[in-house]
Formats: sequence, C-alpha cells, structure tokens
Amino acid sequence: MRFSYAETFCDPAFLAPLAQATENAGYDSFVVPDSLIFPAESDTLYPYTADGDRAFLEDKPIIEPFTLIPYLAARTNRIRFTTFVLKLAVRPVVLVAKQAASIAVLCDDRLRLGVGISPWPEDFAAMDVPWERRGPRMDEMVDVLRGLMAGDWFEYHGDVLQLERCKICPTPTTPVPLLIGGHADVALRRAARAGDGWIHAGGDPAELGSMVERVHNLRAEYGRADQPFEVHAISLDAFSVDGVHKLEDLGVTDAIVGFRYPYTREPDTQPLQEKIDLLTRFADSVMAKV
Repeated sequence: MRFSYAETFCDPAFLAPLAQATENAGYDSFVVPDSLIFPAESDTLYPYTADGDRAFLEDKPIIEPFTLIPYLAARTNRIRFTTFVLKLAVRPVVLVAKQAASIAVLCDDRLRLGVGISPWPEDFAAMDVPWERRGPRMDEMVDVLRGLMAGDWFEYHGDVLQLERCKICPTPTTPVPLLIGGHADVALRRAARAGDGWIHAGGDPAELGSMVERVHNLRAEYGRADQPFEVHAISLDAFSVDGVHKLEDLGVTDAIVGFRYPYTREPDTQPLQEKIDLLTRFADSVMAKV
C-alpha cells in the first residue's frame, strides 16, 4: 500500500513545508485539488457529500495545480504529486498536454495526472466550453493527452476533437500516469478502458468495494486485466493497520489520507505544526507497520 497525503483549503504558505514534511515521513504522494470558480448563484449539487451542499468551497484557497506542483517539486526531491482531480473537460487539451509534459520533465517524472469531468455547468460556462457532449469530449481528450505526451508526431480526428499532425517538446521519458476520477458507471468504464488507474472521491463507504470490483471487471472486459492499474481511495479503513489490509484485499493500491474534515464552511485554523505532527504520527503508527 502506498499513501497519499491530502491537505485542502489551508493557508497557501503551509503547502511547501507540508510537502517537505510529507516527503520526510515517507508518503508516496501529495495530492493537489483543482477548483476554478465559485459562482454567486447555483442550484448544482456537490456529488460526494450526503446533502450535496457546495457552500463549503466558498472563499477556500485552492492554488491552480499546474502552478502549485512545480513550486512544490522545486522544494522536494522524491515525493510525487497527484492532481485530485484536474477538471480536464473544461480545459484546452493541447495546453494541458503541454503543461503536464513540461512539469513531468522538470520534476523528474513525479507527476500523476488525475483527471475528471467537472460536475458543475458553471465551470463549463465560465470556460466557454459546451456542457453538451462533455462525456465524449472527455474520452477524446484522454486519447489526445496520451498521443501528444508520447512525443512523436500525432494527429486526431474524433467526433468532438480535431487535431492536425503535430508534436510537442519536451516530453517525459516515462509516460505520465493518467488516473480517471468519477463514480458514475461511465467514469468507471473510462478508467477501465483508457486509464492507468481510478481515483475514488469519497462518499458512501459501503460503495467503495463494489466500485473497485466493477472497474476491475470492466478492465477484464476490455482485455486489460493483465496491465498495471492503480486504485486510489479515501476510506476510514486506512487509519488502522487492519483496515489497510482490508483495503489491500479490495484491490486498493493507494490510500488517500487527511487529518481535518474538509466539508465545513469554517476556515481552516489548524496550525502548521499541528498538521505536521498529525501526518508524522500517522506515518509512525500505521504506515511503518504495514
């Protein structure tokens, strides 16, 4: 089992020392969230909380991932960075490929690109991207990301996206892992068919096992069961040694852990040293024993 540390909505000045502390404690990855805007008016629900309330996001600091990751990579040596998850479907895919490839080259292949479809129409409107056909667009964007980041000549002619023959440079020597987020069956299919892994986003703990089983069954249907595949999950089971073994039995490869409840409207007032103490204590009490 590998462990990823999740710290969301804290003072941006805390992020570099937290990444350094996470690396020193032996974590594999530091996860980096993504958020574009907070609309003044919206009737859209957040899909990963019981009541769907998204008000907890208002005025919470979330640094743009492709800005933050190079900053943190320059202050660390080993730890990887996982976008959790980048709202790919609202962004220009060629630019994302260029940004991700550049970061991977500069940080010695320490980028894992978790991607998903934003659940909010307001994001699409703000980015001037159609809400319609977002699923097929997302599928084709994954294809284009892989093609461009391979570094050779590439062209693409899909139902949604068109790209004439071109290449980008530099590209990493090791392919950037593409991890697909989302709980809907179409997202699980996308992960099984085209992803190097699947990222779980929390929600009902009872559903995790069935979703992991589903994505692995789909991988078998697509003839990919023998290929490497990562499963990143949020679960309270990760906070005990026995629970970690339970997650391993489910097929989870990476446990995402955090030490503060994020779904609150209150600002994060937890001191930096307390955060470092908590992540270090977990590394000593759980990570070191599995």
